[in-house]
Amino acid sequence: MQPHDFQPPEQAGGPADPYPALGGWARAQDATANSPQYPSSPQYPAAPYPGLPQYGPAPYGYGVTPVPPGTPPQRQPRGLSPYGMPARHPWEIPLLVVVCVITTFAMLVALAACIGLVLDGKQPNIYLIILVFAPIVVWFLRGMSYASMRVNGVKMSPTQFPEGYQLVVEAAARFGMAKVPDAYVVLGNGQINAFASGHGFRRYVAVYSDLFEIGGAAREPEALAFIIGHEVGHIAAGHTSYWRQLGMFVAPSLPIIGSSLIRSQEYTADNHGYCNRHVGASGAMGTLAAGKYLNRLVGFDEMADRAAVEKGFFVWISNAMASHPVLTWRMWALRDRSRHDKLFWRPSRPAGAPPAGPYPSSYGEVPALPPKPVP
Repeated sequence: MQPHDFQPPEQAGGPADPYPALGGWARAQDATANSPQYPSSPQYPAAPYPGLPQYGPAPYGYGVTPVPPGTPPQRQPRGLSPYGMPARHPWEIPLLVVVCVITTFAMLVALAACIGLVLDGKQPNIYLIILVFAPIVVWFLRGMSYASMRVNGVKMSPTQFPEGYQLVVEAAARFGMAKVPDAYVVLGNGQINAFASGHGFRRYVAVYSDLFEIGGAAREPEALAFIIGHEVGHIAAGHTSYWRQLGMFVAPSLPIIGSSLIRSQEYTADNHGYCNRHVGASGAMGTLAAGKYLNRLVGFDEMADRAAVEKGFFVWISNAMASHPVLTWRMWALRDRSRHDKLFWRPSRPAGAPPAGPYPSSYGEVPALPPKPVP
């Protein structure tokens, strides 16, 4: 089947697919249409731990090995590997090699410059000193960040934020990780964000409290599952390792090249989020676009289609200088799983694809209401 051929309709019985067919676009297949989401077997009995919602098997360390969530769509030739695992963006490793070479060269030049200045009796400037001691700087900052999370963050567990904890366990199992990373909820103060990092052999995920509110049982757990899969994907793809972050030390100072490397990593993490819970992609992107209360009013296809028509030098430079893909391009990539995500040039509608629209109106839709204050 060609990437943009018409595809047969889904079997009845599964949750609605957030990407309805648009003519010849490749559409996502429901992960649970052909099998239960959490199948039981002698090896993996489905025995949820007591006192928690029925989200599936018990997490690591609670007596039962977790069963990964339902297998994501297999009909898309790219974005997911042939084995059902997330694919790495093709530009990530080449850009990483270039940035690591530049970082190593910069550190050697800084070391030689510092030695020359000291021998001449002069004081090296602060930037040269930071480059020379970059291995210590990276180690120290990672340690401080992790320590701050340990003493200030609310650690997810079977008794604290159990829904989020279970989502982290499921994502780790889906990606074949030997150890589930720690997960924390931190005060968001109105910000929408999440990140992954580590120190030593430990890895962790942090989710801002304002983002977590959309992932409770009464809101949009699928969107939070996508976001957590994205962050756990950073860990599974090696983006949080000490040596990688040391090699990328000068990336923020490299225009275009450094930001493009970081964007390629975000696309790789999006592939992990899609692989973990593809039905949550539209809700997650809607939240990034309009916030946690108005995300349901965002037309995913309508916004994604603008990626092919919004053009010009400033659109190009806005994407090229960004650390994260611009949302229209990102939505386009999450919808069209027949090709790798665009990193430098805007996506284009394939020949023979139907015209964009018409789109269903969100007029009259009721956005998610803010939580009521606790008396």
